[in-house]
Amino acid sequence: MSFHRKLLLAFSATVFFVVVAVAWTVSSLTRSAFDRITQERTRALVRQFQQEFNSRGREVVKQVEAIAAAEPAVHMALALRGAQPDYGAYIPEAKVIADSHQLDFLEFLDAQGKIISSAQWPGKFGYQDASLNVAAASQGAYLKPEDLPQGSALGLFAVRAARGTDNLLFVAGGKRIDQAFLSTLDLPAGVRALLYENLAPALSAQLLIDSSGRQQEWAKIAPIIGQVLADGLEHTATIHWTARPDDDETIDASPLPGESGRVAAVLLVGSSLRSYVELNRHVRDVALLVGGAGILLAFSISSWAAWLVTRPLERLTAAARSLAAGAREVTVEVSSRDELGELAEAFNRMTRELGEQSARLVQAERVAAWRELARRLAHELKNPLFPLQLTVENLVRAHQHSPQIFEEIFSESATTLLTEIANLKSTIAQFAEFSKMPRPDFQPVDVNQIVQQVARVFQAQVDSHTKIRYRLDLDQDLAPIAADRDLVHRALCNLVLNALDAMPQGGTMTLLTRKRRDQGVRIEVRDTGKGLTGEQCERLFTPYYTTKPNGTGLGLAIVQSIISDHRGTISVTSSLGEGTSFAIELPHNGGELNREEGAASRLNATRSRLERESTSADRR
Repeated sequence: MSFHRKLLLAFSATVFFVVVAVAWTVSSLTRSAFDRITQERTRALVRQFQQEFNSRGREVVKQVEAIAAAEPAVHMALALRGAQPDYGAYIPEAKVIADSHQLDFLEFLDAQGKIISSAQWPGKFGYQDASLNVAAASQGAYLKPEDLPQGSALGLFAVRAARGTDNLLFVAGGKRIDQAFLSTLDLPAGVRALLYENLAPALSAQLLIDSSGRQQEWAKIAPIIGQVLADGLEHTATIHWTARPDDDETIDASPLPGESGRVAAVLLVGSSLRSYVELNRHVRDVALLVGGAGILLAFSISSWAAWLVTRPLERLTAAARSLAAGAREVTVEVSSRDELGELAEAFNRMTRELGEQSARLVQAERVAAWRELARRLAHELKNPLFPLQLTVENLVRAHQHSPQIFEEIFSESATTLLTEIANLKSTIAQFAEFSKMPRPDFQPVDVNQIVQQVARVFQAQVDSHTKIRYRLDLDQDLAPIAADRDLVHRALCNLVLNALDAMPQGGTMTLLTRKRRDQGVRIEVRDTGKGLTGEQCERLFTPYYTTKPNGTGLGLAIVQSIISDHRGTISVTSSLGEGTSFAIELPHNGGELNREEGAASRLNATRSRLERESTSADRR
């Protein structure tokens, strides 16, 4: 399975399980809420009110931030940088700015909390405002009681430092939370909101308000307000206004904390029990709608994300495959600057370095090969030249001193000359043979037949050495493969000859064939000779490297070249004193056979066309 599908499946499964879990939770809560009708309905309405309350708070923060960024605040802060700033020049500023931004409260203060200008109480100019919380300059809105000339009021405040002033000037602004605020709330039918302003140490009926003004229903509501103020927790109670159950009302009292953690006000939401059924049905319908939309949206986002991530990975995979197939000038388009882009750049850098290293390596190997060839030729040609030189010198001396001696050694010297010349020709022939290896002529061949023919070639040599045993282990289920019969025969002969040379004291030689899963063939030539070291095994197929005193080091190099031309591999395993095993892996090479047949068909068709044209020309 591709990574694209895995990622898409993971996203889809996550969304599915989340939606199922949410649906199950909502269903369970709905069923359990049947016994808690009043509590659950009231909590939903409280959350609705808190959202509106938070929305008003964001408006206050936005307006205060706008004032802190405006020119009057910046100019005022710059003036404070002087040695003796004139605060009196800014007394009316706060009132003008508050009216323009529709704020009930607005004060400008320095870093020590000294009031520079106050909109709600201009007479506080120069006083220290201990309620200023500099740490709140980066927070949201909070509730705070504010002293006014006619008393105290509850306000929703925000504090911000004037922009670019290094906290020399702070702007504190807010709006009143009173009956006007409550009247702006869009409450459903049967629901009302009340607010208790905690502006005095003792409970007071004068501090309970709703959208119509001060409330007179104090006696039955006061206990729940006292509980909230005492522990700062939410409390719910059912108020029986009359003897009729239809008039019962659920009151949910929630604390509204101020900036110091003290309960600044208590929000009370009253809800009639009559609307429970309609509300429950509405919540269920909304949940289904939101869940369905969420599933569609999540599926779309997961599909897009999966495509976005897997597209560069697919390009990188294709480039890596091309590089593995032998291509060197492979690059990947870098379309992003994220981790995937860095991976693509690293891949491109790697391919460039590989190309440069490959070119340097080829050049170095070419120089090393020519040097080794020159060294081997010099070595192989020098050995027979020395006896040739000695023989000719002996003949010259014999001819000069005595014709009779010359006649005696002439025959022996001629034999030596011919022998060494034959050795020279053999050495040169081996080098020429290695340099002109023919390309394979692919034909259907039976590997078992080739192995048996090789065994028959060396049967006489094995029979003459009574201590060597021959063993054939052939897989009779081998299918024909495409190969060059003569080249494979030649490679196996070289391996068998090496195996015989490795067992001068006798042993067992095994020729084995096995079928591979890809319809190819595995051939093994094993001996129980003296074995090889690990270093010898690593260098065994290097041209001109040999472990024999009189070898040229080309036999196994020729074998490896033949196997390579057949797109196969050859490996060696050996242990000192236990023997050596050469393993050849040959593929089926069916494509090569089809290519050869296609080329032959095209050649025959060309010959037929030329013959027809020649016959037609003779007739004319």
